[in-house]
Amino acid sequence: MKANHTKRGLIVASALVLAACNTTNDPLTGRPQVNNTAGGAGIGAAVGAVSGLLIARNKSGSDRRQAALIGAGIGALVGGGIGAYMDKQEQELRQQLINSGVSVTRNGDEIILNLPSNVTFATDQDSLSPQFYSVLDSVAIVLNKYPRTLLDIDGHTDSVGDAGYNQGLSERRAVSVARYLNSRQVDARRLRVIGFGETRPIADNASESGRAANRRVEIRISPLTQ
Repeated sequence: MKANHTKRGLIVASALVLAACNTTNDPLTGRPQVNNTAGGAGIGAAVGAVSGLLIARNKSGSDRRQAALIGAGIGALVGGGIGAYMDKQEQELRQQLINSGVSVTRNGDEIILNLPSNVTFATDQDSLSPQFYSVLDSVAIVLNKYPRTLLDIDGHTDSVGDAGYNQGLSERRAVSVARYLNSRQVDARRLRVIGFGETRPIADNASESGRAANRRVEIRISPLTQ
């Protein structure tokens, strides 16, 4: 399973590199497809230089992003400044996301945005619902105001259907969110995209409400530190 996730991660990374063109590659098949994010916007040319960082699946991935950002002159947060920086960002996200369907939770110095699939994607689709563009626009405004953070875009599904299919769907949905955020000037060097399929449920898949909760994309926001 671990090797399979790594292979899929490399496939998704390749798709992100090609997203700067007018067409994108399907993350699983590698075949060209029309870009399905708003306005045909792709990840952008900057991704080519850092695509290997986007799909890192272990601790070194975060370390490499940190090195890339700090090397580019984006200062790391230290000491008591970390909590204050994240507090302000959390407050602004909560204000922006009132009545959006997106929940904001805090876990230590990490902020987690839960994007449920019922407001983000049509059933069994990986194209963002047009009515959700404005929500992600609001998210991007705050993320761009606080550039000293790392952003993990994690895709998740319920357990209905084939596990391999669910894995691919979780990846494609996470990629769609990452592409859209980057099209709104969120620095690609901050992003890491991972699909977890059905392996990380937050509710019981035995009930419809539980399955609905498990179908989600999470944006995990963590401070850039040394």
